[in-house]
Amino acid sequence: MYFKTVLLIASICLTNYLPSISQTPKTEKIKLFLDCSSTRCDRTYIRTEINLVDFVNNRTQADVHLLLTDQRAGNGGRTYQLIFFGQNDFSGKRDTLSFSMPPSATDVEYREKLLNLIKIGLVPYVAQTAWINEMMVAMKADGMDADEYEASRAEDKWDYWVFRVGGRGNLSEDQNYKETELNSYISVNRTVPENRTELRVGYGRERSDFEYVNDDGTLESYSVRNSNWYLNHLFVNSFGDHWSYGYYLFVRNSTFSNYQHSIRARPAIEYNFFPYSEVNTKYFALSYMADVRNNSYYEETIYDKNNEWLYGHRAQAVVSFKQRWGNLSSTASYFNYFHDWSQNSIQIDLNADVRVKGNLSFFVNFYGSLSRNQVFIAKGESSVEDVLARRKQLASGYEYGTWFGINYRFGSINNSFINPRFSDEVD
Repeated sequence: MYFKTVLLIASICLTNYLPSISQTPKTEKIKLFLDCSSTRCDRTYIRTEINLVDFVNNRTQADVHLLLTDQRAGNGGRTYQLIFFGQNDFSGKRDTLSFSMPPSATDVEYREKLLNLIKIGLVPYVAQTAWINEMMVAMKADGMDADEYEASRAEDKWDYWVFRVGGRGNLSEDQNYKETELNSYISVNRTVPENRTELRVGYGRERSDFEYVNDDGTLESYSVRNSNWYLNHLFVNSFGDHWSYGYYLFVRNSTFSNYQHSIRARPAIEYNFFPYSEVNTKYFALSYMADVRNNSYYEETIYDKNNEWLYGHRAQAVVSFKQRWGNLSSTASYFNYFHDWSQNSIQIDLNADVRVKGNLSFFVNFYGSLSRNQVFIAKGESSVEDVLARRKQLASGYEYGTWFGINYRFGSINNSFINPRFSDEVD
């Protein structure tokens, strides 16, 4: 596919653009606005390696607006999409390229692959300027012909199954406080266009020890130990370009959340207003799921329960737009139990980074929740130590947080020069 993409783009350039070059080639460089707001990119490296275009900071003055987006792939890597929007003399022209990187890929491998695709995507635009005389195009895969190259990409002896084993430890200590944490997991997943399967099993332990002086001046020591384990399973199947159905299965144990065990099943259905193939740029999905669970508790709950069956449902909306005007994503959900509809929860998460006009942009991030369904909270009063050391989860009816701001840039629109001297950070 990679070889064919290069060949196709080069053919387009030669057949559609070369005749016009000989007639009225442009002497000025193409102005490129590099938009990495949706994913990461090494701007310094890209500007250093490409000098046949002028990089500008104002998208409205660019000849080409390059938007980079990415999505997580089934093997744990990421699939990246490069969308070239033509502006000014190239108005109405749009090209899209994509590539995938495995989860083991290094930053160097990623940036080299990205740089090469940017160069390929810029060929049709630079080809209409006098700077085409400075271009060189290579169309040979090292050590293999095109058919061999394509076949090597298609082979997969694992049938797209991906396995992961991992762990993480944390240790922090000062004169009065010591905390240790250990987590491990095993995951299995398979992602193909028709369906997706995921299974993850994990275990964790946490211990905190601290000392404090009580009211009578005596030095007290206090220890907190918590542990948890979980099993999460997901299966989703697609039918058509807009519908999906499947189920979630959760099994968990948590001393912090008072669960000896919690077994939960959620059959679900989802509708995406846009085709799933356009997920890199726009996504608007509504989902509905039933909820059946059985909970067994370490301590009797505030509702006088040691074990119970619960039934409910959940509705959720997810919106994501990655466009030239900026990025917008939001998730909103509602849940309640059927036996008592007052036991419900509402959650919302909003992220926006939008260019208002020219060089003026604003960003806002907000998350919040109203919780009236914390059926697992242990009965009885909590001690001061429980609260300070977070030995167990406490009842809370709400949670929220936000940050926001504006950005405005003025001055020179060019930023093609590189000078990293005395820099604490390099992109």
